[in-house]
Amino acid sequence: MKIIAVIPARYASTRFHAKLMQDLGGKTVILRTYEAAVNTHLFDDVFVVTDSNLIFDEVVTHGGKAIMSIKEHESGSDRIAEAVENLDVDIVINVQGDEPFINAEPLKEVIEVFKNDVDKKVDLASLMYEIKDEEEINNPNNVKVVVNQNNFALYFSRSVIPYPREQNVGVRYMKHIGVYAFRKQALLDFYHLPMKSLEASEKLEQLRYLEFGKQIKMVETTHAGIGIDTKEDLEKARKIV
Repeated sequence: MKIIAVIPARYASTRFHAKLMQDLGGKTVILRTYEAAVNTHLFDDVFVVTDSNLIFDEVVTHGGKAIMSIKEHESGSDRIAEAVENLDVDIVINVQGDEPFINAEPLKEVIEVFKNDVDKKVDLASLMYEIKDEEEINNPNNVKVVVNQNNFALYFSRSVIPYPREQNVGVRYMKHIGVYAFRKQALLDFYHLPMKSLEASEKLEQLRYLEFGKQIKMVETTHAGIGIDTKEDLEKARKIV
């Protein structure tokens, strides 16, 4: 089973412009993320996929592998699908470009899903962890997921799900972490399927998979990850490096 990591990397960012090209202890954020993915030793190959010549050159001139997007894309899945369409690969791991402190353990966990899936029932695997703080639960920037008894995703939402009409019934609130592992075919299917109303409403690409019947296996983890979404996040990261 050939497994690769793909890092979608847009230059423009709504919340923090050009964040992937910011300096982080003498290296750019995107270069540190790329090197961290390589250093997990979990992948047969690692690629950055980008719409930016600056990011492309940054990765390639430092000995990395990068692919230029041909089209404009609505989502990371679309960008990755275009890049891997002609690659010989079985499983594709989407690594976030703004997470330079990659922890190998949760990545191992999503890869294990496919190694154990002998009947090939799983189309995607992703991560979740429990949140208990009420402010976190209510924050629409935190995407929540509800799962069935076998940890397959039922729905993702920016809203509070499930709604706590009845208290003290043992409900756990699970936050979705945007690390995905795809079967290549599921990714290509996504690329050729239209955006439907749920995805358009919530602005969550994972809903397209659910709307078209794909099976998303969720893995519970305790590793929340450290992303760089704001200038404040970058300052915190600089203290870690």
